[in-house]
Amino acid sequence: MKKIIALLSFFVIILSCQTKEKLPPVVFEKYDESKDIEQQQNHENARMRFVLFQSKVLDLNTVFKPFEEDLAYFSEQDYQILKPLVLEQDIPSLQKSITEGKLNYEKLTLFYLYRIRKFENDPKKSLNAIITLNPNVIKEARELDKNKKEVSKFSIYGMPILLKDNINTKGMPTTAGTLALKQNNITDDAFIVKQLKENNALILGKVNLSEWAYYFCSGCPLGYSAVGGQTLNPYGRAKFETGGSSSGSGVAVAANYAVAAVGTETSGSITSPSSQNSVVGLKPTIGVLSRSGIVPISSTLDTPGPMTKSVIDNAIFIDAMLGYDTSDAASKKIEESYLRNGFQPELQGIKLGVLKPILTDSIYALNIELLKKTGAEIIEITPPEISFNGFLTLLNIDMKYDLPKYLANSADKAVTVKNVKEVVDFNLKDSLLRAPYGQQLFDGIVKDDTTLEELEIVKENLKGEGEKYLASLNNENLDAILSINNYHSGIAAVSKYPTLTVPMGYKKTGEPISLTFIGKPLSERRLLEIGYLFEQLTKSRKLPENYK
Repeated sequence: MKKIIALLSFFVIILSCQTKEKLPPVVFEKYDESKDIEQQQNHENARMRFVLFQSKVLDLNTVFKPFEEDLAYFSEQDYQILKPLVLEQDIPSLQKSITEGKLNYEKLTLFYLYRIRKFENDPKKSLNAIITLNPNVIKEARELDKNKKEVSKFSIYGMPILLKDNINTKGMPTTAGTLALKQNNITDDAFIVKQLKENNALILGKVNLSEWAYYFCSGCPLGYSAVGGQTLNPYGRAKFETGGSSSGSGVAVAANYAVAAVGTETSGSITSPSSQNSVVGLKPTIGVLSRSGIVPISSTLDTPGPMTKSVIDNAIFIDAMLGYDTSDAASKKIEESYLRNGFQPELQGIKLGVLKPILTDSIYALNIELLKKTGAEIIEITPPEISFNGFLTLLNIDMKYDLPKYLANSADKAVTVKNVKEVVDFNLKDSLLRAPYGQQLFDGIVKDDTTLEELEIVKENLKGEGEKYLASLNNENLDAILSINNYHSGIAAVSKYPTLTVPMGYKKTGEPISLTFIGKPLSERRLLEIGYLFEQLTKSRKLPENYK
């Protein structure tokens, strides 16, 4: 009897495929952006006066070619049916729908591919978030459907994930947004990508970023790269900044292009785009997540981190990337799960520091009052004045030495540039295409002659100044200090303290604003716990109006 039922089911599937109408292929065409560029020159923010929107080198027809056949049988009707099951849903909800048979990993993947194509092919809504897609992702999703047994609702299994395009990924180029790496940098997986794959996450593709993680040009637009073009904020397309440098990661998560995305941060590069795009971003303590196989700025300050629509997803995601990496000198052995026993249900007993200088922000002040009324103990802090002398020197000299190490050890041998000076020279051969906003910071790296001995003094001084500013964490025994967006990301960076940013509202203009929790080293679990309580208390995040 079971064999007969199985046979009937098989024929039903075959019949449905045969009767489903095959849709014509969708063609991406470049649009005339001259009027948009002209209008952009009136923007009050000089960094938003773009010289271009669309990439001059990226062809999304090529990017989507591997999915042409599968998407030919996925209609707008299919998309609309799946929408309530997928849009804005957290990982536990998605896994529940899959367990109940309402959804599967293949359909989930097709939904995101269709959605990306739908918006990126609309001149009025395209966000320029995607650089490349994994050509094998649908096949991989089918395999996970086939091999699925019991999957925890807190599992990354089968969840389509996007990676910032400075993270090495097998089968897809790693460009860091630069044409110097675009053609030739085909690598093995970075350590964190191996961890994700081991945990059966689906790597959907790679997203745009501020070129060279925004340590390249000075005063140039956030979210621009020569490879990907200008990333745009879904809450205000060409109106609000995307944040940087993990611009594509923040934009893609905000617009529901994937379940989650990986960002990287040196100083604010996860916190800033997470805040600007109303998503949850965690910059962990240096060494919690491996940096091996990631295009660097600074081995002192760099770290990857999860960017998600919810705190629970953030905890699930970081768990899936954990692992001790012997090739990363900063790597730490993290034995615990950030999800252990869930999160405590109330704010009673939580002690938070509030920065007096920013209490003038009405949204910040309102959320502080809400936390106080709900049971958190609030301590007002007036931090001391500190010196940030030497910060650019730290980045300059670290990158001068760290980038050649990446190019020698982690990049494809076919990559012709071997250091910062050679990248500068490469760009000068066609600066309008390769560096339309200039490369002032790279020029500064080449000229900086600070010695390694002098650099160590700079690092120690900066760390001391940062710790002095955040001294209340220890002096007052605080669980976290509360900031806005990436206001204090540089201070947290040099102190090597983790930060978690969670949506807290929207300005009158509609621009997102977030509450950022700064914690002691290795306090990620506590930050996630408090962030979860704040998220449940406020439920501030809203889907961008034009991307519903």
